[in-house]
Amino acid sequence: MTTTLYLVRHGETVDNAARIMQGQTPGELNDKGIAQAEEVAARMADHPIDVFVSSDLKRSIQTCEIIAHPHHAEVITTPLLRERDWGSFTGKFIPSLPQDPKDWPDDIESIESMKSRAQNFITWLRVTYPGKTILAVGHGIINKALQSVYFRRPMNEIEKMGNAEVRILIL
Repeated sequence: MTTTLYLVRHGETVDNAARIMQGQTPGELNDKGIAQAEEVAARMADHPIDVFVSSDLKRSIQTCEIIAHPHHAEVITTPLLRERDWGSFTGKFIPSLPQDPKDWPDDIESIESMKSRAQNFITWLRVTYPGKTILAVGHGIINKALQSVYFRRPMNEIEKMGNAEVRILIL
């Protein structure tokens, strides 16, 4: 039984455009982000999708609801798909933050913790929706962690997803 995952990053937000570190704040799609989600909805409208899952953060829920609309489907939310907790970096202007992780504060969620959440999400999908086609909307870094676990490759070898980009994983 093949389980197919369409992994999507949420559409562009007000904070993405302003280059603000959102982390686990709700976020709000801007007009471009809404248009991006509508483009994905149009592309995916004829794909048979059994389940729509989203991070429990507003920007992902908004994106997933727009994509699910042509399917007349509900969106299931999970904290497993939340973005990385950026601790005291949350709300800060990204270009002003130190690039070297050695200079980061201790309150940022670790790579290991994110990859553990990612593995738990993949396991949850396999157990709960075997043989189904799932579209899941997450965030840039947690989606990277999911792919890192899936491909068994370090996160720095996974290409960053653009807003509203879709990748397919066969679970």
